[in-house]
Amino acid sequence: MIFRNPAGAPELACDECGCRWFDRMTNACYECGEPMAEADTREYARAIAEWQARVGDRDAGAVAGDRASADSAPPGAHDAP
Repeated sequence: MIFRNPAGAPELACDECGCRWFDRMTNACYECGEPMAEADTREYARAIAEWQARVGDRDAGAVAGDRASADSAPPGAHDAP
């Protein structure tokens, strides 16, 4: 299942339990152990590519976890025109 976080970026959640944490080594949900379907992985990759194409690099640091760059930006710097 794909949903949008507050920044608008897509995130992947487990279809079985809704958990958002996946073990990338085993490609399974941390919470229930359900394997992530390849179709879900492809759909998520497509959603990420579409989102990145839409927002470009302006929010890439904040979404990737680089809170320092996001927090140091002046108010409104990340607002859409």
